Amino acid sequence: MVERHRIRALEERALNAWPARQTVFHDGWVFRLSDGYTKRANSANALTPQGDFSRVRVAAELLYARHSLPTIFRLTPLVPDGADKALDDLGYEHLDPTIVMTLDMSGDLDGDANGEPDIAISAIPTPEWCAGFAAAHNIAPGARQSHDRIVSSIAPLAAFATIARAGRPVGYGIAVTDNRMMGLFDIVVIEGARNAGVGRTLTRALLRWGRSQGAAGAYLQVTTKNTIAHTLYSQLGFKDVYRYHYRRRM
Repeated sequence: MVERHRIRALEERALNAWPARQTVFHDGWVFRLSDGYTKRANSANALTPQGDFSRVRVAAELLYARHSLPTIFRLTPLVPDGADKALDDLGYEHLDPTIVMTLDMSGDLDGDANGEPDIAISAIPTPEWCAGFAAAHNIAPGARQSHDRIVSSIAPLAAFATIARAGRPVGYGIAVTDNRMMGLFDIVVIEGARNAGVGRTLTRALLRWGRSQGAAGAYLQVTTKNTIAHTLYSQLGFKDVYRYHYRRRM
C-alpha cells in the first residue's frame, strides 16, 4: 500500500499544475471551481480530510449549486472510508477511473536532448500553441477562454511543447515542475499522425526538459480505458502508484 503522505504530495503537485479559477478549503478538502471547464478544476478533492463526510458533501453541494455547477467529487485513496459508497447510495454516477503513474528519472531517458530538432518548448502558452492544442483536443470554441485562462495561470515552472513533422505541428503536451518532480499533462497527437512514435518522442523530450530543471521524478494520470497510453508509459518505465475516479451528482 502506498503511504498517504506520498499520495498527498502527488495530489498537491497535481492541483498546483492545473489551477482552478477559485478555491475553497473546507475540513481538509479543496473545492475547486473554474466555470465548469474540466472535472479536475471543478471538483472536491481530499487532502487532509477531517470530520463527518456527510457535512462535507452538503457543503460541496451548496457551493457548486450556488455557482450553477454540478457537484463532482474526485475520490483518491485520501478520502474517508465510506465516502464512495455514500455517494453511490445517493445516486452519484461513477466516472473516469484513472491511474496515477510515476517514474524515477535517475536513469537513462533515451537519447540526446538536442537530437529532436522538430520539438519546440516554450515557457508560456503562446496563442499558436493554444490554438493548435485546442484543435488537437477538439476543445469546443465556448471552452477556449476557460482553457487558455487555466494554462496561463500555471504558477510553477512549465513547458508547453509542440512536435512537428515535415514542418507541420502534429502533437502537443504540457509539463510542470514542482518540488523536484514534474507532471506530464494532456499529451495529444493529431489524427493522422498517431501510431508513428510521435507521442513517445514528445514524452521523452519533456522528461529530458524536466530533468534539466532539476526534477528527479515524474508523474502522470491516465484513464484506465486509455490502454494504448498506459502501455506506452509503462514501456517508458512509469509504474502504477494509485487510482482515483470521479463521482458526479445526477
